[in-house]
Amino acid sequence: MTFQELFEQVKMEFRKADVSGVKEHLAFQFNITGEAAGSFYAEVRDGVLYVEPYEYHDRDAAFTCSADTLLKLADRKMDPVAAFTLGRLKVDGDIGKALMLQKFL
Repeated sequence: MTFQELFEQVKMEFRKADVSGVKEHLAFQFNITGEAAGSFYAEVRDGVLYVEPYEYHDRDAAFTCSADTLLKLADRKMDPVAAFTLGRLKVDGDIGKALMLQKFL
């Protein structure tokens, strides 16, 4: 799987999320390691979710994981807290805001 294929698949899954009730600004960067390595960001602004294949330098949190872990998170087959606890998901930044990832996973 290429990064572009991974990105398109995850983008479709993320866009299913209802973030209309999220009133604060959230910006997350995802750093993918191993197969399909690359970076993209997800941002909630004014109750709308944007997912783009770029780095986001003014982010609230950055998540680092493998493509396999990200797909499991996006498909809701793995809980983000469990992935973090098991060492499959690394988090850098505001942990409080990082926990809000569950709102669109």
